Order: sequence, then structure tokens, then C-alpha cells
Amino acid sequence: MTFPIHVRAPATTANLGSGFDCAGVALDLWNELEVTTGDGGPGLEHLGVRAFARLADPAGLRFAFTDRIPRARGLGSSAAVTALGLVAATLANGGEPDPEELLAEGIELEGHGDNLAPALAGGACLTWGTRIARVADAAPAAAIALIPEAQVDTQASRAALPASVPHADAAFSAGRSALLGAALASGSEELFSAALDDRLHEPYRSPFLAEVRGALPDGALGATLSGSGPTVIVWAREERVEPCARALADRFAAVEVVPLAPSPAGACSVERGAR
Repeated sequence: MTFPIHVRAPATTANLGSGFDCAGVALDLWNELEVTTGDGGPGLEHLGVRAFARLADPAGLRFAFTDRIPRARGLGSSAAVTALGLVAATLANGGEPDPEELLAEGIELEGHGDNLAPALAGGACLTWGTRIARVADAAPAAAIALIPEAQVDTQASRAALPASVPHADAAFSAGRSALLGAALASGSEELFSAALDDRLHEPYRSPFLAEVRGALPDGALGATLSGSGPTVIVWAREERVEPCARALADRFAAVEVVPLAPSPAGACSVERGAR
């Protein structure tokens, strides 16, 4: 592969309602990486360069990252950076990126397959271990991100989860998770709306989510915590995105309200992704 190499990777929303640690969707907000010959730029202390180094030698190369995905906000910024490094290294070796192979290579670095899978494969993905089931190009509703200014540490958010939950709550979430898989695969708004409630992780992590759910605007199907938070995604019917976003912006003046289209594409070269 000749240099420069220019790749991009999308934001993601994972832990999708009842899809704790197994479901995520790629969103149309992109980080980018350009790799050129020469010195300068971040070294192995950078997550993306470490991801690159798992597959190709970074010596003599310069890495320039463009970050658009807010960090530590639950929108998969670390997964996107990891995906950038993995895909760029594959292209540098003259290979063709394979999402499952790269998930297996990057999961140790990123730690969250439900974020990394859609960052690599695009669309709506289910994941287990190092496997990816890309079940649709998008979720059955449009995403509106409510992004607070505060950042959340993923480990701290995990620490808030109890060691056990009541059997009734586990059964509830297991049932909703089955609905979620069917909703994503079929594109059913009805099933998707039913699947967006969870009792396994969301109640312990985000008072803001409960506040949002307390008065959803007309046309919203539900709301989910994005990753570890603090971002909350309101899922709206396509034809109601603009009025829903306006209503949410009026209600939450201190929060950035951003409609985010789905991304059928995952991490790829800019030229290939632009076609």
C-alpha cells in the first residue's frame, strides 16, 4: 500500500437498551486518521497507534488523528480510534479489512465488543466473543443524542452495577433482549420500542436517563443509555426527528441535542467510504 493512508471510523451507540454488552449501532459521526511517512505525531501512548502496531510496524510513520466524536461521553470514541488503527494497518499491509478478524485483534485494547463491532462493520450489530452478526443497516428508528458536558469513566460506571439482580429483573431483560434482536433484524418499530427498556444495567447508571424517559416527546419510541453514558439516545420515528429534537432542546437547555443518522458503513478508507 502506498502512503498516505486515510481512513475514517464512525461513532457508535452500544449497550442498546436490553442489549447489554452485545448490541450496538454505527452512527454518522466520524473520526479520521491519516498515516504518512515521516516523524511526528502521537506514538505508542496513543490507543490508535497501539492498535496499528498490533498488525503493522509503526516505525517511520506519522499518525494524524481528527477527533469529532466526543470523548468519554458514551458514543464509542475509543472504539472508533481502535478501528482506525486496525483498518489503517491492514491497508498498510496490502490487505482487505475483515471486521471479525479485526474485532478479535482489537477487543483486548478496546474492551467492548458491542462498540467495536459496529465501528468496524457498520449498521446494527450483535456480537458475542469475537463474532459479529451484522443484522441491519440501521435501527428501526432515528437516533437523537442528548450529550451532557460531563464525562463518564467506563470503569466507574461499571462499578455502579450490582453483583446480582432479582430474578424477575433478569427475566425481564432477557425477554426484552430477545425482542431487540428480532426488532433489529426485522426492522419492526413495535418490537424495537418494546425492547428499549432494561432492568439489568440502566437503572443503576443514569438518573438522566430516567429524567428523559419521564416525558418523551411525541413521536419518540423510547430512550437508551449510550454505552456507559452520560449520553442518552432518544429513538424517534423518522418523520418526527425534527420536532422531537426541538422539544428535547427546549426541555434540556444545558445539553447538546444532536440528531445522528445511522451509518451502514463501518471503518474504511475515505475514498472507499465516499463512493
